[in-house]
Amino acid sequence: MNYLSTRGHPDRKRFCEILLEGLAPDGGLYLPEQYPQVDTATLAKWRALPYAELAFEILSLYIDDIPAADLKAICAKTYTADVFGTDEIVPLRELEDGVYLEALSNGPTLAFKDMAMQLLGNLFEYELARRGSELNILGATSGDTGSAAEYAMRGKKGVRVFMTSPDGRMSPFQQAQMFSLQDANIHNIAITGVFDDCQDIVKAVSNDLAFKRKYRIGTVNSINWARLLAQVVYYFAGYFQATASNDKPVSFTVPSGNFGNVCAGHVARMMGLPIRTLVVATNENDVLDEFFRTGVYRVRVAADTHETSSPSMDISKASNFERFVFDLVGRDAARLRQLFVEDLGLNGSFDLSADPAFAQAADRFGFRSGRSTHAGHHPRHRQPLCHAGRSAYRRRPQGRARAVRTRRADGGARNRAADQVRRHAGRGAGRGACAAEEVRRHRGAAQARRQAAGRRRGGQGLHRREL
Repeated sequence: MNYLSTRGHPDRKRFCEILLEGLAPDGGLYLPEQYPQVDTATLAKWRALPYAELAFEILSLYIDDIPAADLKAICAKTYTADVFGTDEIVPLRELEDGVYLEALSNGPTLAFKDMAMQLLGNLFEYELARRGSELNILGATSGDTGSAAEYAMRGKKGVRVFMTSPDGRMSPFQQAQMFSLQDANIHNIAITGVFDDCQDIVKAVSNDLAFKRKYRIGTVNSINWARLLAQVVYYFAGYFQATASNDKPVSFTVPSGNFGNVCAGHVARMMGLPIRTLVVATNENDVLDEFFRTGVYRVRVAADTHETSSPSMDISKASNFERFVFDLVGRDAARLRQLFVEDLGLNGSFDLSADPAFAQAADRFGFRSGRSTHAGHHPRHRQPLCHAGRSAYRRRPQGRARAVRTRRADGGARNRAADQVRRHAGRGAGRGACAAEEVRRHRGAAQARRQAAGRRRGGQGLHRREL
């Protein structure tokens, strides 16, 4: 299986190469040259498989440079009841006739990102050991990705994590999860601004090939294809639990911010999983809903990015959207570059409303969208459900909504983030490298909150599984 860049770089790479690389050299995102096709007989064979074995079967279609026995062992090590709380890993619960909730938030950090991060941590450790190399992971988070990545990578040999986050814009729970970690290979960096500013730093570093190679920089955000690939598995698992046979299509509704989760559903659908509709559900930060309604993709500046009680959806530049648009325009890399490099890069938007390809978003690819707001919600309502069709996902609990803040990362913030990577990139875990100054100031308070939470929950602290 070879992988190509959405922006047309001529190189073709294998899975383990892009696992450690992140963005392509031309700034594009990696996708397989073609999606493997799954027929009815294969679906029937997979239907009764335990989750770890299902993951192995699906991943094997995309990964041919890791021996099968090793990949199977990695999947078996990752997806266990000890880590995810149940043998099903992603149990399905019927809410009402024909509407189901697939539980993706039963991992160590109670975030759906655990589903991919736990696998990614084991893949990184395996491949780095095989190469005798090290990796410095630079990431961006509004909560879910950071805590899930740090808990997956803590203590891993050859891996150090530098996680940027928007200062004051995470839920207190997730901030405590991240900032209370004492592992020497975990470094938290608070950025003045919004998530998109953090993501811009990660992309800028990823596009600086000399810097990236010198300091061995990798990514765990969903721009990394391995992250997205791991998420494809639970669409198959949810489908098998919701249906009794393989001739019944289902629809998935997915709360969306960076377009990674629902993009995995798109990949599953392209493989042949019987998905009728993929519903993109957004909050007030509705750049994706606007596109699927109008054909106009218009990113927002920090001043127009709302801070809500669902910070993982407070995103106005959906990184994975480029992967879908690549398929939407017929995998025309020149057209894709025009849209994302020229139109979006120079004007902050592009318009496909008059392009015949736009109609295919719904007709061929099955996408619909919707937008909800926090107007009228009780301020302590923490677990909104968004569902339609045959299946639904619940986002993990977040803090209450707060007023909009409009701070933006400046060049100094970017330089400080790069300085953190330079300072710690060459240090071994045994030297006890510290996190950023911002983190040290918060750790005492975070530890106190963690202990208080543990007393309220009978001493189980942050690791209690709340369903």
